[in-house]
Amino acid sequence: EYDGERNSEGERHGRGKARLPNGDTYDGEYEHGLRSGQGTYRFKNGAFYVGGYLQNKKHGHGTFFYPDGSKYEGSWVNDLRHGYGKYTYPNGDTYTGEWFNHNRHGQGTYIYNDTRSKYVGAWVDGKQEGHAELIHINHRFQGKFLNGNPVGRGKYVFDIGCEQHGEYIQSVQDKGEEEEEEEPTLPVVPKWKASETTNLTLWTPHGENPPSPKEPSQVKPGEAAEVGPASEE
Repeated sequence: EYDGERNSEGERHGRGKARLPNGDTYDGEYEHGLRSGQGTYRFKNGAFYVGGYLQNKKHGHGTFFYPDGSKYEGSWVNDLRHGYGKYTYPNGDTYTGEWFNHNRHGQGTYIYNDTRSKYVGAWVDGKQEGHAELIHINHRFQGKFLNGNPVGRGKYVFDIGCEQHGEYIQSVQDKGEEEEEEEPTLPVVPKWKASETTNLTLWTPHGENPPSPKEPSQVKPGEAAEVGPASEE
């Protein structure tokens, strides 16, 4: 069911409204029979998308409102979150940063709504991985992460003006000989082993000189950093 403009070949072309067989609706621009340009797509489950399309796929800048109350606003490529964007989760957490093939990937900031803590740094395939800062109300951890957990050498910086250096050790659970192999293993929790406490020193994510002030920041001005595991959609 379509109401709108067509070209000389009879294809949907220009502005129009359509109701799809599954109950979804689209109100926007078409090119040669396909959704291309700006439009609004409403799903029968209550979700809807407002933004760019290219050949029936979300492409360019757009905002998707999910049924669970979450929202993504940013760049899309070939129906996937890809580029730079902000995701607001149902619990109020937010992630602002780079996306690749629908996942948080690259540099980004995640803010935990309940504690206001934030993770600022690298992501790989949706997980906190690489050099980053985990910032709390009166202290922060600077180091590396793997699968969402701190790993290896790093330091805690305290607002009182000192910092504690050390490393995270993956604690291995000792098993007695009488234990059965089939027993589920407990998740390995990294343990902090402090080495020294010093005055404040400069830290950069890759151990290099800090970037020139002229260089653009990875996090856009006015946007807070963000942290933590969060389910998408």
